Amino acid sequence: MPANVTPAYKAAEAAYRRARDPEERLECLREMHRTIPKHKGTEHIRADIKTRMKELSEQLAGPRKGGTRSGPATVIRPDGAAQVALLGPPNSGKSALHTRVTGSHSPSEPYPFATQFPQPGMMPVDDIYLQLVDLPSLAPEHPIPWIGNALQPADCCLLVADLAHAGTIDRVEALHEILAERNVHLVGDWPIYGDVTRGIDDPDPFAVYLPTLLVVNKIDLESGYREDVVVFEELTGYTYPWAGVSAETGEGLEELGHWLTSHLGVVRVYTKIPGQPADMSRPFTVRRGQTVQDVARLVHKDVARNLKYARVWGTTSFDGQQVGPEHVVADGDVLELHS
Repeated sequence: MPANVTPAYKAAEAAYRRARDPEERLECLREMHRTIPKHKGTEHIRADIKTRMKELSEQLAGPRKGGTRSGPATVIRPDGAAQVALLGPPNSGKSALHTRVTGSHSPSEPYPFATQFPQPGMMPVDDIYLQLVDLPSLAPEHPIPWIGNALQPADCCLLVADLAHAGTIDRVEALHEILAERNVHLVGDWPIYGDVTRGIDDPDPFAVYLPTLLVVNKIDLESGYREDVVVFEELTGYTYPWAGVSAETGEGLEELGHWLTSHLGVVRVYTKIPGQPADMSRPFTVRRGQTVQDVARLVHKDVARNLKYARVWGTTSFDGQQVGPEHVVADGDVLELHS
């Protein structure tokens, strides 16, 4: 954090860290550039802001006129209730896991580095979807220069590992080193409220801090996987929450989806038109602590701009209670928006 920054800059920086949509991130960068004090102590970060503004503008603009894409996309636009990145060393089974839960047929072969570019897919959890992005395996012999940019939109990470496989611990440590070189940091805390950097002293505004769940794969082949986790933690010092799953049998996968939505603080909100029943088939999703105004923005920017009040049906209010735009919504609420 540069010295002597204004509250407006701090707010813009916090909004940038929370933002996942590229357009929203670009707007936050512009606000950071507008509000940061201009003195010698901020020269470096002002240069960083300009560089990132240029990169995001080019990304949003797409290919130049008359040109063609040089290859598949390396940054996946967020979709669904959250974007979950799948990371792991070679042959950890993450692509098989991705295919099992999304049905997307991500490349899964019995040799390393079958996945060459990000592969998105949608994981159903009750009546919502999480976007899972399968990323290439990370290893020193297989550099991925764009991995830092690919992880910018992610809300969290599943670190997939086969702990019974010889050499996995060394591979996982190498993965962390590769990410650290690109200013990406996996963290064990899953803050449902606020900023993931709240427990980090002087966080870098342009670093990526990803709440991480260790996913121990192939538990159908290894009965002692719980002991393997203990050894992993003792030897590496990484203390991530963990879950055991099997991409082959499906064991643990349903619980995995519910764990993610709970720890990401996903809140489902349904809407209704006055005089008509609520549409309970397609909820809007926000995060715990967000408001009626945040839901209105998802419905339409004009609805949000002209919103006067809402009526809410849910467990934290009486049916049809009138509330203001700053009312905090709860999971399962039904909103009737009035402009």
